[in-house]
Amino acid sequence: MNTAPDAIVERWNRFRANRNKALAGDYGWLTLTSFQWLETQPAAVDLAPGLWSTDGTTAFLTAGAADGLTLVDSGQPVDGTISAVLADEESLMWVQFGGDDGKQVVVELAMRADKYAIRTRDSKSPVFTEFDGVPTFEYRPDLVVEASFRAYPEPVDVPIGTANPLVDGVHRTVGELVFRLPGKDHEFHLQAEEEKLGALTVTFHDETNGDSTDDWRKVSTAKPRPDGSVVLDFNRAINYPSAFTPYGTCPMPVKNNSLDYRIEAGEKDPMIAD
Repeated sequence: MNTAPDAIVERWNRFRANRNKALAGDYGWLTLTSFQWLETQPAAVDLAPGLWSTDGTTAFLTAGAADGLTLVDSGQPVDGTISAVLADEESLMWVQFGGDDGKQVVVELAMRADKYAIRTRDSKSPVFTEFDGVPTFEYRPDLVVEASFRAYPEPVDVPIGTANPLVDGVHRTVGELVFRLPGKDHEFHLQAEEEKLGALTVTFHDETNGDSTDDWRKVSTAKPRPDGSVVLDFNRAINYPSAFTPYGTCPMPVKNNSLDYRIEAGEKDPMIAD
């Protein structure tokens, strides 16, 4: 039986509580109800009023006061045509409507794969209102492993797929985390991306995918120590938004980030887990 000191488990419980709180935030990933590409001609869309379009570089919305749309940042009503310009991978919480306060639904403008799209975020979405936390495995102290970070001379951009088959992604690989797992006599290598303050994130497949976990997950580490060592804690493996909604454009793992191992730690698939 795996046991861990109470203080370690308590830190993990705090991590889980903060994670669930973040997911339950206003207009977060759990509120997504659609993802729709904009067309070149002004056209109606599902779940939001107005006529939406793009000329490839700019997005346009035409609506009247009766549509009840207001700008998220100022609360000003939309009466006529407004426009916005985004760079690839940028998003803008653009307009809102509905409900007693006129803010039930926020429409996010997004640029993905150099094309404009909108996502509706509905605060009355059942996925959001019925959320009571992400199911997880029990804490596994044996899946907290020491890893060695082997940095590449220069970052390498690796093309990847995403949760949306029409959106390609890029994994900026800065190096590999090398480690061993209980019961295996070979080393594992996971390609990592660098986050803020030198932290690392790895997106990976393992043999629980499609069984008790989503198709892929990610886990982050602190900045490696001067000797390159770092703790890789799979109890902190979390789902991408695409585990909760079909409207995400989350990055898939790079080809080699597949573990021939059941990582029975961290978050389970919220859609299939017991």
